[in-house]
Amino acid sequence: MKTFFYSVALFMLSFCMQAQENSPFTTGFEETISSKILGQQRKVWIHIPNSNGGNKIKDRGHYPVIYVLDGSENFNTVVSITEHMEESNLCPPMIVVGILHQNRLVDLTMGTDKELPNVVGGGEKFMSYVEKELIPYMDANYPTTSYKTFIGHSLGGLTVMNAFLHNPTLFNSYVSLDASLWWDNQKTIKEAKTILPNQNYKGKTLYMAMANRLEKGVDTLSVQKDTSGTTGLIRSNLEFIKELSKNKKNQLRYKYKFYEDDNHPSVRLIGEYDALRFIFEFYKLKIYDSELKNPDFKLDSLLVAHYKNVSENMGYIVKPGESQINNLGYQMMGAKQLAKAETLFKLNTTNYPESANCYDSLGDLYLEKGDKAKAIEAFKKALTLKAIPETKEKLEKLLKEKK
Repeated sequence: MKTFFYSVALFMLSFCMQAQENSPFTTGFEETISSKILGQQRKVWIHIPNSNGGNKIKDRGHYPVIYVLDGSENFNTVVSITEHMEESNLCPPMIVVGILHQNRLVDLTMGTDKELPNVVGGGEKFMSYVEKELIPYMDANYPTTSYKTFIGHSLGGLTVMNAFLHNPTLFNSYVSLDASLWWDNQKTIKEAKTILPNQNYKGKTLYMAMANRLEKGVDTLSVQKDTSGTTGLIRSNLEFIKELSKNKKNQLRYKYKFYEDDNHPSVRLIGEYDALRFIFEFYKLKIYDSELKNPDFKLDSLLVAHYKNVSENMGYIVKPGESQINNLGYQMMGAKQLAKAETLFKLNTTNYPESANCYDSLGDLYLEKGDKAKAIEAFKKALTLKAIPETKEKLEKLLKEKK
């Protein structure tokens, strides 16, 4: 359907106008899950991608899921980041699940710590709830895919790192933001020393963020010689990173970053964004202007190769978006590169054979080429899939001319 613009400038103008017309942004809704494992009613906040209309209708698509600990503090930021990144084609549209806590100290720790001797962690039971009740509930009731990301800050980061070590197959990507790895005399680090050399992390991604808690004149090298409790958090994270660097043969894809200008609370937002950029760095499609202008450059081959790589990283087949290909097809039509436009529109009909819009667009291409017979065929096919008034009007006009 010829409702797409030929130039990037017009596309951006359209986007800005659309953004002004949209209703106020709604991040999601709350659900209560009855947990037999925890013996509690547990609340979660859920966001469905705006591209799915914000609801859980499954026939509009299926989406990776991000599970966020301390949901009351981190849910809104992660939702905003994912929506922005999707709009910028930096990541797929994603469901976000914010996990709320009745007692975060119990949920997010295991064992005890000398600083908090009255706290007995229930982290193992909490993670059993996440694995055996929350994730199956989401998969049964929402349009999910198999790709899952786990994000946690502070004690939440500790929980993420414990899951990374002890249950590495539960999630595809792990994000630890200024994790409290000092807990229980650095037990997690001690476990890492024996687990990391023997674990295969192929296909798994880890991102670690560290905030600046250093005194003036102290850097990340000199702080490692300190033994005071005030530097325990950053020292424990640096120690974990050392263990990661020793075990490169376990095939883990990982990155860490020290945020010199951020403290413990502020590192959450920038860390979440940088982590998701790193996790999905394979997702961005780069097409150069020179390639668009070159009539001999095979855009369809580039797209097929790119999304083959995306599919390999996601663990399931990911196709280029219908509107993405349609936009490119009409852009090529506007540039009079009709052969290139035809390959794009045909790629769309192959990927989305039940879409009337794809066949309508192909019909527009044949009209542009002057091939009325093929245009009629394409428009007829479109109308068998959906009654589109504009398509019907174009078909009737062609049939009259044919008489």
